[in-house]
Amino acid sequence: MYNEKETIDLNSLIAPAFRSVHNSLDSYTHFWLSGGRGSTKSSFVSIEIILGIMKNPDANAVVLRKVGTYLRDSVFAQLEWAAEKLGVSDMWEFKPSVPEMIFTKTGQKIIFRGADKPQKLKSTKVTRGYISYIWYEEADEFGGMREIRMINQSLMRGGEKYTVFYSFNPPPYRHSWINKETLFRREDTLIHKSTYLDVPRDWLGEQFFLEAEYLKKVHYDRYRHEYLGEVTGTGGEIFDNLDIRPITDEEISMFDNIKCGIDFGYAADPFVFIACYLHNNKLYIFDEIWAKGMTNVRAAEEILRKGFAGKIITCDSAEPKSINDLRSYGLRVRGARKGPDSIEYGMRFLQGLEKIVIDAKRCQNTAREFSQYELRRDKDGEFISAYPDKNNHSIDAARYAVEENVTNKKARIIKRSVLDV
Repeated sequence: MYNEKETIDLNSLIAPAFRSVHNSLDSYTHFWLSGGRGSTKSSFVSIEIILGIMKNPDANAVVLRKVGTYLRDSVFAQLEWAAEKLGVSDMWEFKPSVPEMIFTKTGQKIIFRGADKPQKLKSTKVTRGYISYIWYEEADEFGGMREIRMINQSLMRGGEKYTVFYSFNPPPYRHSWINKETLFRREDTLIHKSTYLDVPRDWLGEQFFLEAEYLKKVHYDRYRHEYLGEVTGTGGEIFDNLDIRPITDEEISMFDNIKCGIDFGYAADPFVFIACYLHNNKLYIFDEIWAKGMTNVRAAEEILRKGFAGKIITCDSAEPKSINDLRSYGLRVRGARKGPDSIEYGMRFLQGLEKIVIDAKRCQNTAREFSQYELRRDKDGEFISAYPDKNNHSIDAARYAVEENVTNKKARIIKRSVLDV
């Protein structure tokens, strides 16, 4: 088989920061590779996959992006580059229309897939050996660890040794699922961070460094995030009171006044149901239904299946027909009263809570929306004091769920204002 020492000096292709990772490939299964722009993490992974397949006749690879349309111009091109740099392009067949790459000597494959619908990945098969390499490029774009576990469970079958790469630029949001995930240290996991400063200057070119230095001077926080891969926050986060953590079954068993909310949607926007508990100025969000294309009857069936039949559910009052449908299926639903400035009061109520605790495993979409929701930006990209009406379906459902508490607090504020006059 292929012998890397006879072909090329890897030190000329692998940046110094990744040499320890290369030497640790046999010691770990999962490799979380975070870094800023120009850190060469994707180049490192592509080199390792080409080498690994050519050295092991049973090895195949699946390379994933969240959206399949990005495959050809990103990871496929990256692996073509790796084969060329290793001097083995003539040993591979490149099929960008499929897309896949085939090691012609043995028929081993690198398969490229989008994870738009993770369930479809169950049918991914190879004719020789097994899928020993999995690469999640731009891993932060995936929906969370539940989605990634589902994919891994589908692909990691029939072999002995697996290598799973997760390459990503850390999102600026402190509560992003991937930033929290890399805080956990499993025994079979290596967590690695790199920046462009770890890369030989001539690899990236002088202009790259000039651009980095310019951004460092004019906008230091953006430089820290984009080039150093630091979790800086955007400065426009609306909820700084989030506590993203597991909510145990024992905790849920003590929730005695569960509140529920629904934001209707069907095609472009999802139908969203959330269940929460408000106590001691803390809101616990512990269950969700979040789906596009969900009919009212299917939504009612799912809510009943989850055991919320007797709970009062406050819904978006702009959908009276949907409210009547859910009521006819036996649910205790009512339309939100809304009123002047209801969005403003509702948002301030949520922001004013001591904590909003969200279980990211039970409520993956809710955790994502709350974590990433930020102030609206103007045409120059600067934040303005306004709430954007997008990617906030779970937030709207939460506002509806606690509407009664918001209304009571609003009434107390108005009463105090009148007395102060």
